[in-house]
Amino acid sequence: MAISPINSSPIPVIQDINATQKPSASSNTQQITKSFEEMLNTLNQSQLNTDSLVEQMARGEDVDLHTVMIAMEENNVNFNVALGIRDKLVEAYREIMRMQV
Repeated sequence: MAISPINSSPIPVIQDINATQKPSASSNTQQITKSFEEMLNTLNQSQLNTDSLVEQMARGEDVDLHTVMIAMEENNVNFNVALGIRDKLVEAYREIMRMQV
C-alpha cells in the first residue's frame, strides 16, 4: 500500500472561492431594479386582465362571475404585496438617510 505525500498547497475549494469575483454593489442594484420592474409589469398585467374581465361582464358577455371575482382578488393581493415592498424600500431609504457618516 502506497502512502501519498502531504501537499503543501491549499485545498482546491478554497482556491476556487478566492478565484470567484464578489458581486459589486452596482450589479446588486441592477438586480433589485430588474426584479422590482418585473414585479410592477406583472402587477400591471394583472390589473389589465382584471379590467378586461370586468368590462366583459358589464357588457353582458359570457364570463363566469367566479372568474371575475378570482381575478379581482388576485389583483388585490398583488397590489397589497407591491405596496408592502414599496413601504419597505421607503423605510430602508429613510433609515440609510438617518445614518451618521
